[in-house]
Amino acid sequence: MRHQVCIIGGGPSGLLLALLLHRAGVDAVVLERRSRDYVLSRIRAGVLEQGLCDILRKAGVGARLDAEGFVHDGTLLVAHGRRLRVDFQETTGKTVTIYGQTEVTRDLYAELDRIGAKVIHEAEEVAIQDADTEAPYVLFTLNGEEKRVDCDYVAGCDGFHGVSRRTIPERLRQQFEHVYPFGWLGILSRTRPLQDELVYAGHERGFALCSMRNARLSRHYLQVPLTDTVEEWTDEAFWAELRRRLPPDLAEVLEIGPSIEKSIAPLRSFISEPMSWGRLFLAGDASHIVPPTGAKGLNLAASDVWYLSQALIARYAGEESLLRDYSAKALARVWKASRFSWAMTRLLHSFPAEGPFLARMQAAELEHLADSHAAQTSLAENYVGLPY
Repeated sequence: MRHQVCIIGGGPSGLLLALLLHRAGVDAVVLERRSRDYVLSRIRAGVLEQGLCDILRKAGVGARLDAEGFVHDGTLLVAHGRRLRVDFQETTGKTVTIYGQTEVTRDLYAELDRIGAKVIHEAEEVAIQDADTEAPYVLFTLNGEEKRVDCDYVAGCDGFHGVSRRTIPERLRQQFEHVYPFGWLGILSRTRPLQDELVYAGHERGFALCSMRNARLSRHYLQVPLTDTVEEWTDEAFWAELRRRLPPDLAEVLEIGPSIEKSIAPLRSFISEPMSWGRLFLAGDASHIVPPTGAKGLNLAASDVWYLSQALIARYAGEESLLRDYSAKALARVWKASRFSWAMTRLLHSFPAEGPFLARMQAAELEHLADSHAAQTSLAENYVGLPY
């Protein structure tokens, strides 16, 4: 088979890229290793920057987002005796929207089905060939039979463990990584959210986050050692620890209930450069991972997809400069967003091995935030999303 663009990975970034390209008349096929049911079962973040919301609307999949998403004008930080609400709307004129990543993926699938775009699931043993030539192609196995896609360009949206990044010769890749000495234990529960906006809590026992998916579905997190396992944490133990890490008035009104999903995710910062090689272009987790503290994972993938879609569309209109500049442009935003995620993680988590100095610096930083409108504006600008 032949398509202009072969997209590896059928998560939200790959599906969004396919939809944007199809809207502009560029033919793309998506290869996804897992089944559609598996993709839709993934529990992921749901804080969408205004830029991502705008992209989804431009792609024609904003109706349910606008009808069901929860618009947040700010967020609450509580730590070191301080309680600070950062007002996004007042400082930046922008907002974020709470809308689950699974719902974004569902909307993208529905629209791609409607327009007849090709998404091939359970494509195994994917191999990208001749990416550094003018005639790249992709091999894969489907139902035990080898298949081939000839294409002009390959877009690697297949995540950290995918084949795309590893296709770029190791001698040409420069990788930067920081692994944090803890993870996030998260639960999903059919309970009322703690507040109308997210609550980020720093505590000497560790970080906590109270988030939500909708008015009756909450997502809460605790900082835990990497040695902990899900089996060690009963629902009762989780709720008791979350209450310990919240101010008493918030702990008192926290609604608890049985978990319907529970997992532990390690935290890391990772960036691989460059994001292109020949006719292969990386987007999202295939090139970079951020800790979830700043809610940048999906949003950063979306900005990659926006840059790449516009560059490919321009290429088929006869303009090649955007494609040549894609890696540098995307990486500039990647590094800035990664800095913000790193800074938020350092500000709010407990690092016992680093001693009392860091804790005092965290307290001083929060005091500075509380006293400085400029500092709050800077935090808000990064949280709602830097311009594309």
